Amino acid sequence: MGIKGNNNKLGVTVTNKQIIKLAAPISLALLIPQLNYFTNTVFLGRLGVRELGVNGITGVFYLILSMIGYGLSSGMQIQMARRAGEGDKKGLAQLLTNGAMLAVLFSLGLMLLTLWMVPLLFSFSLHDNDNFSLSVNFVYIRVWGLPFLMLTQVFSSFFISVNRSRVLIYGSLVATLLNILFDYLLIFGKGGFPAMGFTGAAVSSVIAEVFSCITMAGVFFYQRLYRDYPIAQYLHFDFSLSQRSLKVASPLIVQFMFSIGGWMIFFIFIEHLGGQSLAASQVLRNIFGIVGVGTWALATACNTMVSNLIGQGRQKEVMRIILKICKLSLIYAVIVCALMLAFSHQFLSIYSDDMALIAFALPSLRVIVVATLIMSLSTVVFNGVVGTGNTLVNLTMEITCVCIYLVYCYFIISQWHSPLYLCWGSEFVYWTTLLTGSVIYLKSGKWKGKEI
Repeated sequence: MGIKGNNNKLGVTVTNKQIIKLAAPISLALLIPQLNYFTNTVFLGRLGVRELGVNGITGVFYLILSMIGYGLSSGMQIQMARRAGEGDKKGLAQLLTNGAMLAVLFSLGLMLLTLWMVPLLFSFSLHDNDNFSLSVNFVYIRVWGLPFLMLTQVFSSFFISVNRSRVLIYGSLVATLLNILFDYLLIFGKGGFPAMGFTGAAVSSVIAEVFSCITMAGVFFYQRLYRDYPIAQYLHFDFSLSQRSLKVASPLIVQFMFSIGGWMIFFIFIEHLGGQSLAASQVLRNIFGIVGVGTWALATACNTMVSNLIGQGRQKEVMRIILKICKLSLIYAVIVCALMLAFSHQFLSIYSDDMALIAFALPSLRVIVVATLIMSLSTVVFNGVVGTGNTLVNLTMEITCVCIYLVYCYFIISQWHSPLYLCWGSEFVYWTTLLTGSVIYLKSGKWKGKEI
């Protein structure tokens, strides 16, 4: 039987203070990787429009791989948060160790698949031969960081589940500082290092991911958390636990693949419109990522808190916590979007000194503002659905939303070659559809009583 109510130190409470306490460190931890993308984009923007545009394609492709890992760790996080709500520390330790082994196996399989599949994928989808060569060479280097990234994601899920989300900042800070340093040294050939150009960004990212993983594992042992969570007792691979974890995580993995895969197709369609559209979209993607950090942090907190409350037997408070987090997310989005509108030219000029590119991207930036406001609600509500543990429902919603999104992209971009701002209207379509489906499911009450 789980420990209920205030006697469980791992249980969460339904207060704004608890929400912010959990979400603020997650927000900082998410912001720091976005700063990595920001740094890469700024540096590569100085190399040229081609490098800036190709970085968008390769970045989204690697994001698909990382989101497969995120789907796996999110499935584990749902289980970990449920065990935390029950006060089951041994169960948490077992999930952590088995999850780490499962993540390594997953990442090695993905690496082999990627090395074989990337030339085939890009040869069919990219029209420009130079874009093809740059993309393949970049991914061949970048993929070596995947095992370390996926291990870091598992540690992050554990720390969030036990209300130690501030620990995420340490790993992210190490990754960011190293990424900025080696971007500067390897892209431009400073400090005696070779000038590797575009591939230098890939090498620097791999180095950052390795040391981020080492940092997260180091914090676990430095804080002697192995005393409360006896991982040494569970160093054997548990197939039955892995099957249960995959049962929860596999719909999330497919869900994230669909979600980011849709974005990958979006960028491939954009590449067909020309270099300026591709470069502008890479800048817009980066801005969208930085602006969304606070919302995604609150959504992650919502996921964990919903699962934790259910573990405590407090299902009646689930809708209340989702509404509270939605209000905080919308307030955050309104403030950030107002600043983005007021200083839109300044935002864009950070990435490139090409005035024609900045003017070209401005109308699309205004569309992103509207999409961000809707995203601030939909991503929180959707993660509330994720927290209930019925991940097959999430998968169904995601497939539906991505299909509608791709139909829009096919006609607006591929068939009609519409202006870029109408192409980015696809984000408005996606987030509106996701919000509608999530609200309908939560109001139905079909999630109650789900065991994981």
